[in-house]
Formats: sequence, C-alpha cells, structure tokens
Amino acid sequence: METLLNDFSPGLFAVQTVLLLLFIFLMVKFAWKPILGSLNEREEGIQGALDAAEKAKREMANLQADNERLLQEARLEREAMLKEARELKSKMIADAEAEAQSQANKMIAQAQEAITNEKKAAMAELKSHVAGLSLDIAEKVVRNELSNKDKQLQLVEDMLAEATLN
Repeated sequence: METLLNDFSPGLFAVQTVLLLLFIFLMVKFAWKPILGSLNEREEGIQGALDAAEKAKREMANLQADNERLLQEARLEREAMLKEARELKSKMIADAEAEAQSQANKMIAQAQEAITNEKKAAMAELKSHVAGLSLDIAEKVVRNELSNKDKQLQLVEDMLAEATLN
C-alpha cells in the first residue's frame, strides 16, 4: 500500500481525470443516443413481439371457439341425419309390412275364393253324380214296377188319384 502512495502523481491523476471526463463527454455526445435508440428499438421490438404473441393467442382462442362451434354444428347435423335415417328406416319397414299384409290379405282372399269355387264345383259335380245315380235307381225301380201288367195298372190308378187330389 505504501508503494501505491509513493507512486502517486497528482499530474497523472489530473490527466486521467480529464481523459475520463472527456471520454464520458464523447460517449454522451456520440454513443449515448445510438445506444438509447437501439435499446428503445429493442424494447419496441420485444413489445411488438409480445403484442403479436397476444394477438396470435386471441386468434387461436377465436379459432378454437370457431372450431368448437363448427364441431358442435357438425355433431348436431350428424344427429339430425341419423334421426332422419332412423325415421326413413322405420317408415320403409312400416311400408314394407303394410305391403306384405296387403299382399297376404289378397292371397288369403284369392285362396278363399278358389276354395269356394272348388267347393261349388265339387258340389255341382256331386249333385250331378247323385242325380245320375237317382235316375239310374229310379229307372231300375220303374222297370221293376212296370215289368208286371198288374203293377202298371195299379201305378196308373195311384197317379190319377194323386193328380185329382192336388
């Protein structure tokens, strides 16, 4: 420490002080404004980036809200389409059932009509067959009755008696 005090020179100190003050003056005169300008420019750039980030954040929130809204609309539309498809399916099934029932009723009616017609035809054939058999039986009975002369006379007398009574 003593060596520092021994080496102290007031002239050197004054020159160094003047040079320091001159350096500070020159720095204030020529470098201070550009440094402050670049600091302000940097601060504005950072603020602009922060503002842009905030704006982007708001836009992302808006886009997300729009996406949610579109997704909700798509869900509603899908539900509506599914409901419509279900209703169409039910209507088609009901129409098909009604058509099948109608066809079944027609087929049943046709079958009943065919059965009735077959029954009538069978009855007519049966009546015709019975009538033929009756004629055959009557013919055989009449032959048997008319084969004898006494029986013929008796039959004629009975028929005349009945004819007069009626």
